[in-house]
Amino acid sequence: MLAEYFPVLVFIVISIVLGVALLVTGGILGGLLGPREADSEKNSPYECGFEAFEDTRSQFDVRYYLVAILFIIFDLEITFFIPWALVLDELGAFGLLAMIVFVLELVVGFIYLWKKGALEWE
Repeated sequence: MLAEYFPVLVFIVISIVLGVALLVTGGILGGLLGPREADSEKNSPYECGFEAFEDTRSQFDVRYYLVAILFIIFDLEITFFIPWALVLDELGAFGLLAMIVFVLELVVGFIYLWKKGALEWE
């Protein structure tokens, strides 16, 4: 039974040895071939070719993330329509009813978010 796990053990050992070798080689060659300190141009802040006018760690409004998440959710739901449309003849009335329930659930969620003001951008 242990013989079945031997290839996994070999794979883990080779992965660890290769990872350590690459880290050590990269550290040695990186120190020999490249500069240790970056120049002032590389360390200077840039944004579209001019100095940044705000702190780079400024917080975004949470509504931005909410709209992004809503877009992802409703965009991914579209991917369920394509396979459903391709096999609608095979699914029959049950498939149609299941998709109607699915779409109604999306519509109820969208109306809820609309009423809560999640889509308002002030």
